[in-house]
Amino acid sequence: MNVLFLCTGNSCRSQMAEGFAKKMLSEKFYVYSAGVHKHGINPYAIRVMKEEGIDISNQESKTTSELPKVKMDYVITVCSDAQGSCPSFPGSHSKHHTFEDPPQLAKNISDEEKILSIYRQVRDQIKEMVENLKQEID
Repeated sequence: MNVLFLCTGNSCRSQMAEGFAKKMLSEKFYVYSAGVHKHGINPYAIRVMKEEGIDISNQESKTTSELPKVKMDYVITVCSDAQGSCPSFPGSHSKHHTFEDPPQLAKNISDEEKILSIYRQVRDQIKEMVENLKQEID
């Protein structure tokens, strides 16, 4: 089965979800993430995921058009923009979770620890969402 996490830029929230899902769901799923645009992987997302023992630095930011042509069994949007602007995936189970955008929340903050705190908070919410998905599937 295949699971896809969608976000607008595929740089932070969807990348973190992909990282958690690869760790927790890889026995049952091929895991993907994509966005309407690709903005590269956010360095703060990489840092806070490493704190969880997950290295997402080798994941690639990609658009939905760059995904393999496979049926997505689950499509999970992780931001409000993606829910309205991403293409549909017929035949998939669609779920939506709105997580705040860490880069947007941190854009006017210069204190490194406060920035990391924002990313950690969203990371932990995404981890909980993936854990709930795992329980639902099991």
